Order: sequence, then structure tokens, then C-alpha cells
Amino acid sequence: MERYKSGVDKNGLQKHPEFIDKTNQSAEVDRTINPASNSEPGTTSNSDLNLGRPLTSKTLGIAQGQNKGLPLDPATRQPLPPKPVPGYYPGFSTLEQQNFWDETTRKVVLERVNHPAQIRFFTDPDDLALITAIYDRIIPQDDREKAHRIPLVPQLDERLYQGRISGYRYEDMPPDQSVYRLGLKAIEAIAQHLHGQRFVDLGPREQDEVLKTIHDGQPPAGSEYWQQMNISRFWQTLVQDAIEGYYSHPYAWDEIGFGGPAYPRGYMRQTSGDPEPWEVQEKRYEWDTPPDSLSGEYSPIGGKGNKEAPVGQEGTH
Repeated sequence: MERYKSGVDKNGLQKHPEFIDKTNQSAEVDRTINPASNSEPGTTSNSDLNLGRPLTSKTLGIAQGQNKGLPLDPATRQPLPPKPVPGYYPGFSTLEQQNFWDETTRKVVLERVNHPAQIRFFTDPDDLALITAIYDRIIPQDDREKAHRIPLVPQLDERLYQGRISGYRYEDMPPDQSVYRLGLKAIEAIAQHLHGQRFVDLGPREQDEVLKTIHDGQPPAGSEYWQQMNISRFWQTLVQDAIEGYYSHPYAWDEIGFGGPAYPRGYMRQTSGDPEPWEVQEKRYEWDTPPDSLSGEYSPIGGKGNKEAPVGQEGTH
């Protein structure tokens, strides 16, 4: 379903941004953590992993150890420690270039860093905890040091509160505010159906299983909600909002080596592929996916065998 969010995988293959996975963020008012991620791994014997028993967050306890969903060093099988800037551009900081930006651009970018939007749409604490836990699985950030984690929910919350859209709406989808209200209820229904618990109380792997049923277009519960909207379009909306929130932040620009706004300075080395003087050389490293998630298990949207293209803007005009 999901993939690690660096632009290419360990084999150098390009990854589609919708297939994203790392692990849960830490708890803050606007980024409420999944309570289950704070609990110690369950007591598990090695035989649980060797006798073909179902792999859950509990039975993965020994394998997980102190990993907490971190990527692993392929050689040692030990977790790679969190970094201020994960990715292949160590030490790079887009914000160091802010003096080259025009005043308006600088103000907008710094506002994203220093003043995340106030929560005004997800005012119900349960809804806020749920959407945060969902985003923690779509774009987890455990490989980031806490001071450099990107608050995703505030940007979504601001968009929904202000009623901003992309200039169109599909005929089989309600307004985005209703899309999220219905979607959260549907996700809770699936969590209860599969595991008998609230989504926020599940372990990372179980949360992935819940979300994968939506990704695959085969939800086992919540039919009363799915009858009111297209499930594939809901998944696209959910992931797209997460992607936009993440990659509009300068901390994500550091991760992918993006030099920030080009105006008014511009770029010089447009044909050779070399970094600009203010950028850094790419330094790759090997990693394996966390053991407590479905990261690394690819399937197309709609599940295996589905040949439909991801939904886009076709047919909206």
C-alpha cells in the first residue's frame, strides 16, 4: 500500500508520492499521537515469529524492539536514529537561503514554520486525534527529530474551515467538509469491524490494515458512508491533502534537496544536473522498511488486478 517518502527507493527507483510510509508523529495539540505507539511492545516469544502466527503489532514486539517504526540498517538490522533532516541531503537547509527571496515569499514560508494554523474545523478532540493518527500512518515522521517534524493537520484544518477547493468537485463526491466527516466515521467503523477497537488505539500495523482496505477499494464496514461518496476519490483526497501539507513545508524541501523558491535569484545549472552553489551533493544510504507496518508491500489503488488510472481531473469540466 505505502512506501517510504524519499523521492526514490533504496534501489534508485522513482516512487509515486501516494505510496508513502514511515511511522507515527509525536503528540502535540495539533498533532495528537496514536496512544498505542507510546506503549511498550507486547510480550512475545520467538516462536510467535517462527510458527506462522498472524503478524500483529503485538507479535512483532520482539522484532520491533526499540525500533518504534524506524527504518532499519540492512546490515545490522538496527534502527536508524532520527535525524534533523532525513533523506539524502545531510546538512542542507532551505531556510538559509531566505535572504535571497522576496519579502512576500519569505513571509509566507516563515509563517508555515513558526505559526501553524489554529485548529478550527476538527474541534472535536476525538476527530482531531483520529485525523492525526491517520496522517501519522500516511506520512509518518519518526525518522525526524521532534523539533523538525512537520504539522500536517493544521494545514488541512485551515483548508476545510475556509472551504478552499481546487476549483472543481466531482459529481459523486459531497463537499470536502462532508467528505472528511464521513471518512472519519467510515474508518472508525472499519477499525471496529477488523479489530474491535478505535483506530487510535490500534498498533501501527493494524492501522495500516484498516487504511489498506480503503486504498484497495474493499472496505469491510461503513457501507452507509461509502454509499455517499466514491471510495477511490476519498483515498485520493486524503493522500493528496497529506502530500500537499508535507511538501509545502521547508523541512520537507531540505529532505529532498529542493533549493526553495527560485524567484528572484533563479537557477544557473539547468542542464548538467549538478547542484547549485547553495545546494549540497546527494549522499545515499541503504535502509530497510520498518517491521511494524505494511510498508514495502505495493499494490495499485483499487487492489491487485485493478488497471484503472488514479483518479484525476478528467471529466470534471
